[in-house]
Amino acid sequence: MKNSINKIFNSSRKSKRFITLVVDSIFIVISFWSALVIRLDNLSAFSIANYWLILSGLLPISLLIFIKLGLYRAVLRYMSSQAVWAVVAGTMLSTAALVLIAFFSTTTVPRTMPLIYCALILLTVGGARLLVRALVSQFTGTNKRPVVIYGAGSAGRQLATGIAIGPEYYVSAFIDDDATKYGSVIQGIPVISLVELKALIDAGKAIKVLLALPSASRSERNRIINSLEKYQIKVQTIPGIADVIEGNFNASELIDVEIEDLLGREPVTPLPQLMSQNITTKNVMVSGAGGSIGSELCRQILKFKPAKLVLFELSEFALYQIEKELGEYIKINGLKTKLLPLMGSVQRINRVENVMKAFEINTIYHAAAYKHVPLVEHNVVEGIRNNVYGTYYTAKAAINAGVETFVLVSTDKAVRPTNVMGASKRMAELVLQALSEAKFNKSTRFCMVRFGNVLGSSGSVVPLFRKQIQEGGPITLTHEDITRFFMTIPEAAQLVIQAGAMGKGGDVFVLDMGESVKIKDLAEKLVRLSGLEIKDDQNPNGDIEIQCTGLRPGEKLYEELLIGENVQETYHERIMTANEAMLSWEDLEPLLDKLDKACHDFDHEKVRSILLNAPTGFNPTDGICDLVWAARNEDEKVEKLPAQVITLPSTK
Repeated sequence: MKNSINKIFNSSRKSKRFITLVVDSIFIVISFWSALVIRLDNLSAFSIANYWLILSGLLPISLLIFIKLGLYRAVLRYMSSQAVWAVVAGTMLSTAALVLIAFFSTTTVPRTMPLIYCALILLTVGGARLLVRALVSQFTGTNKRPVVIYGAGSAGRQLATGIAIGPEYYVSAFIDDDATKYGSVIQGIPVISLVELKALIDAGKAIKVLLALPSASRSERNRIINSLEKYQIKVQTIPGIADVIEGNFNASELIDVEIEDLLGREPVTPLPQLMSQNITTKNVMVSGAGGSIGSELCRQILKFKPAKLVLFELSEFALYQIEKELGEYIKINGLKTKLLPLMGSVQRINRVENVMKAFEINTIYHAAAYKHVPLVEHNVVEGIRNNVYGTYYTAKAAINAGVETFVLVSTDKAVRPTNVMGASKRMAELVLQALSEAKFNKSTRFCMVRFGNVLGSSGSVVPLFRKQIQEGGPITLTHEDITRFFMTIPEAAQLVIQAGAMGKGGDVFVLDMGESVKIKDLAEKLVRLSGLEIKDDQNPNGDIEIQCTGLRPGEKLYEELLIGENVQETYHERIMTANEAMLSWEDLEPLLDKLDKACHDFDHEKVRSILLNAPTGFNPTDGICDLVWAARNEDEKVEKLPAQVITLPSTK
């Protein structure tokens, strides 16, 4: 029998609709004659020609009604409450058609016959569909695994319905924070309190918890996730509850809880006037447009309808990807923005300046940089060339092209840097601070925005941890005490745009990253929320081990966002400004010339000396790690250079 049912279900959609139509026709005929026989209590009705005439009109009209109500578009095994109401409505309209046909054909039918007919149609047409759904559940439910839904609201009920029609899981219980729901049954599923979850797990009636909390704030979701962590059960959610509500749920789309929910930081709604100030109807350019930050800047910028958006990128593939994505967005939303994908390096001032002049750029967001700390440590000259001189050339080009606003995407690693990457970004800030007050700068307003790690960016630890957990471990951590600030990419991009709108010239803005996060705690949380246990000395039979591999070259244990204590708030709650030590252009220009010559000569000792003597706060934790330098000096003992800082003259 199971094979026969599966054969029917696996037939074509057209065949199944035809079978359903034939079966409904039989039900209508049977219900019509049964109603007459039951009412008349004899078989004489079959001999009356007018009754056959009524049926000949009733049958096609009833089928047409069912078709118009979408009864044959609904998949029987997934029949929802909407389909049940369609059956009820169709039954009522079919009964009304029976009465009207009898009236206009002047055929007398017993008064109660339509009521009996109505009941029989509802029982056969509707009952058959419920029977099909029950049979499917019976034959497909034997291998289903139990899950628990956190949230017994409308979203949770929709999720339970979506799960019920699938072959993978069944819902054993709802968990809800509303104590008035405890002990009640919703859609045949009991509602329990969180403390009862352990009993379900021990009884084998819960292998994972699915979150159905679309309206909960991040802090609330963080509280709930933390409360589930001790049960060491896999916690997942769905990409969008709207998919479930629309009936598009697929168990394969279940995802692990978002890292944003683990951090619990509430996003702040961006201020429209700041978002649009330097963008709407203006010509905007983004350098490094294919990177994680640059591409998100482009997405956010496009929402505020610039006249032109220039995508400036060195990587051909990255440029192709972001242009394709944004081009589709423009087409779908009917925007008039002109999208201009341009390949080039920020180290070629002639190329950059010609681009700015050709497209009359008003605003530039400079996101092009080398940001990976160990890689820059191993490639010192290229890191400085790209980060310092790439910024310098782009800024000079902006001045020459009459660009109004220049916003540098900086980093928290520029604060008291312990690595070349951070020192190079601080030097880039010094360049913009000096150019902001240079006499030859007549129109360009420069500002810098610092923030910490962004979730999901290239090199982010979270995707790495998830991959290591999926592979059975171990999770590799550089140091058990290492901490980092985190922010989502969209939030960071929005704050960069808003800070750029607030700059007056030479401003260093710092984004409020919330509390720093201990990376080991984050790794342990990800393990437990995957339903696994930490393997350590106290639990040698655990699942995932966390191994500390040692700090990488130039890596900090703790990151800071500010230099000094002279910090001021702005009228945006997440954006602050700091007064920084700076050099005048007359003092900085000779320093840049010396650094340029040292880079050209591959004189790494000189490069380090210049970085140490500049007001960058550079305090390296390692010796020179450049791979070319190491190869040339492989026979020499590499020692860490003294971190003495000789302060140069400054104007602030």
